[in-house]
Amino acid sequence: MKTAIATVSISGDLKEKLAAIAAAGFTGVEIFENDFLAFDGCPREVGEMVRDHGLEIALYQPFRDFEGMPEPQRARTFDRAERKFDVMAELGTDLMLVCSNTSPISLGGIDRAAADFRELGERAARRGLRVGFEALAWGRHVSDHRDAWEVVRRVDHPAVGVILDSFHTLARGIDPDTIRSIPGDKIAFVQLADAPKIDMDLLYWSRHFRNMPGEGDLDVPGFMRAVMATGYAGVLSLEIFNDQFRGGSPKSIARDGYRSLVSLMDGVRRTEPGIAVDLPAMPDRIAASGVAFVEFAANEAEAEELGALFAGMGFARAARHVAKDVTLWRQGDINLVVNTEREGFAHAAYLVHGTSVCDIGLTVEDAGATLERARALKADPFEQPVGPAELKIPAIRGVGGGVMHFLDGRSALKDVWSTEFRPLSEATGTPAAGAGLTRIDHIAQTMNYEEMLTWTLFYTSIFATRRTPMIDIVDPGGLVRSQAIETADGRLRITLNGAENRKTLAGHFIAESFGSAVQHLAFATDDIFATAGRLRAIGFKPLQITPNYYDDLEARFGLDPDLADRLKAENILYDRDAEGREYFQLYSPNYGEGFFFEIVERRGGYDGYGAPNAQFRIAAQKRSLRPKGLPRE
Repeated sequence: MKTAIATVSISGDLKEKLAAIAAAGFTGVEIFENDFLAFDGCPREVGEMVRDHGLEIALYQPFRDFEGMPEPQRARTFDRAERKFDVMAELGTDLMLVCSNTSPISLGGIDRAAADFRELGERAARRGLRVGFEALAWGRHVSDHRDAWEVVRRVDHPAVGVILDSFHTLARGIDPDTIRSIPGDKIAFVQLADAPKIDMDLLYWSRHFRNMPGEGDLDVPGFMRAVMATGYAGVLSLEIFNDQFRGGSPKSIARDGYRSLVSLMDGVRRTEPGIAVDLPAMPDRIAASGVAFVEFAANEAEAEELGALFAGMGFARAARHVAKDVTLWRQGDINLVVNTEREGFAHAAYLVHGTSVCDIGLTVEDAGATLERARALKADPFEQPVGPAELKIPAIRGVGGGVMHFLDGRSALKDVWSTEFRPLSEATGTPAAGAGLTRIDHIAQTMNYEEMLTWTLFYTSIFATRRTPMIDIVDPGGLVRSQAIETADGRLRITLNGAENRKTLAGHFIAESFGSAVQHLAFATDDIFATAGRLRAIGFKPLQITPNYYDDLEARFGLDPDLADRLKAENILYDRDAEGREYFQLYSPNYGEGFFFEIVERRGGYDGYGAPNAQFRIAAQKRSLRPKGLPRE
């Protein structure tokens, strides 16, 4: 599969962009004219630099305001084109993108446009070059790929083809299946971009809010199924205009782009019968059935603090690792691991982040296949030496440089707890009955807002998950953007919370923890009130919620006064959706600089995360943060 990306899609100067594009795995690049004009070197130097990176220049773009111009402007457009052809010859590329005219003086008419392109095609052909006509969604006379194709069809010249762009087609709501009638050999080039659905001016939307396929709301897979059904076998390229990407890491954005293309085309070949996609075989998106374990990195003193906190939530100290300073705490199907080793990855994570979650274990259908797909999508594999009686567990790097391990039930990995751990002769903590916590309901990962698209794409391209609409969480210090990634059955739920400043609780956590990380774990219970009573009996102190919240809650939902009183007495937050499904939340106080635990009960199939309660919970947590400079109690 020939892949490319426009230089305008990522940040940096041209040298930085090319290095990032090559490192990500692309085979080609679109040279965006402004990037070329800003480069202090001749076209030949640019071409040599591109080829030195193992890339080819797949397209030079854009050539604007061409077709349908009156004289004397028409003559000048051909003079401009000849000069661009000179540049292309020196660059070493043979295809130029001509976008539909937006000039207020341009003249309409399919035949007039066809006549202009026929002459341009003749001029290009004499120099061994080609041109492609793209319909801009805001073009003055041509704003639909069907009209651009009609121009190309009437031209009927081997040096003139149509260029298709998913944004221009889908942003206007044009049925992508109309592409299926275009002969594949008349499609000169295909550009891809996704975007969130926003009701705004098309040009502004296009110039500021495009993103990678799979990161937005447009039907890019449907667009590509239609393209591939034509028999098109040319380059698939990304053309992304996004303010956030222009300020991001070139390496990270380029890798996201390559990941998005591979994931997109893997999905297309699985859903469009009979098409051929030149893409290495890889497993389908991986089915995940939950969180197998969460591992904390700590030193010995803070491990004791964590242990006391776990015991106060009903966990029992169940086992020790056979060879390492690693302890397993367990309740229901929840496995919490505390690692106090003085070397290895967990120790390095502790030195950087302090006591924190360093590793997440997921239960998947096939651990080996998970690693294989993750590698194909440019995820970074993780390995460290294993000792006697230890299993080699497939793993990759995840959010904030943390690790994600994969366990399955089809290999020796299913026996990891009995192989690597020895039960303690006298388990300490709460008796086996625990507090009624059954499993991990969801994991909340906090990051800078700019990282959210990267990690959304990471999870949805590797695993069989879906993303929920992004919502705004109100914090007294600003807004936090939140988006959930979840499996269809809800067995795996991960929330991504993006902070835009350090005044928010999420931003404070990132700043104090030195990077993105897991900020809270939510445990499920089948009876929130029984759990609250059990926790109270063993000394658990919940996060204190203001009484004002409960006065409003009773009025807002028309709650039975007895229920409202029970919620207030136990500091339980409550939500109910439009279908009457209910959600109950109980929080621990903060641990350190904003890490915390949540206990939830879902009734009737409630599938949200209690977003209306977030601002009240955050306000309570901020009240309990220790003043700067004071030691942890």
